[in-house]
Amino acid sequence: MVVKHDDSNTKISSTIHDSTYLNRNLWAGILFGLGLVAFIDEAVFHQLLHWHHFYDKATTAISLISDGLFHAFSWFATVGSLFLVADLRHQNAWWPLRWTGRLFLGAGGFQLYDGTIQHKLMKLHQVRYKVNIVPYNLVWNITSLIMIVAGIILLVRTSSKQKQ
Repeated sequence: MVVKHDDSNTKISSTIHDSTYLNRNLWAGILFGLGLVAFIDEAVFHQLLHWHHFYDKATTAISLISDGLFHAFSWFATVGSLFLVADLRHQNAWWPLRWTGRLFLGAGGFQLYDGTIQHKLMKLHQVRYKVNIVPYNLVWNITSLIMIVAGIILLVRTSSKQKQ
């Protein structure tokens, strides 16, 4: 979104503004994707299906507290990202398609982190217990990779275009 003017100082100022808006679009999309997928994980797998808690290695009370903290984190990430989007829209600097690409990167990145680091390395919890976990892990991580690839595709397709 670089505005071309004859004055080179204006062009530099506009470019600096542009990088600020690009960073805000970046973080608004990533935070929204992260918050959205964390919210879905918390609501569906923790609360509705009761498959696991954020931290399963303690009492039920501690597990529920960990779920509450996780839920608060997802809510703050989502709301914070929407404040960024509102500011970007007010500045007429919101790139919806690139934001959506970053949303997919944030969602897929968080889910892949959850499935590999939290599930396997830290062993905070599993997707599900008392079943063959392999299909659940495959679906979890393949879904993550699909979201990441979708995000990259959107970013590549919109990289040469200006505001989408």
